[in-house]
Amino acid sequence: MHAAKLLALAVDAARTAGFEVREEVLDGAGGGHCVVRGKKCLLLDITQSHHEQLSDVMDALRSEPQLNRANLHPMISASLQEPLSEAA
Repeated sequence: MHAAKLLALAVDAARTAGFEVREEVLDGAGGGHCVVRGKKCLLLDITQSHHEQLSDVMDALRSEPQLNRANLHPMISASLQEPLSEAA
């Protein structure tokens, strides 16, 4: 599946999980997720590749222990099974 389509599916899943998704021009600084005043936020840097943005979305989804994976697209659900990479 094309990365842009997978990204769109993942963003939809994040919104369904309660994230406010913002797409901003951050000049390659990268995105991420956090909670601000009790609201889950996901910031995507649209100057990054679809793969980099997808990584940020998947990190956000992995942070959701209550996420109902049965309702996710099979490729999104399978990607969530992959272990998080650890920084060296």
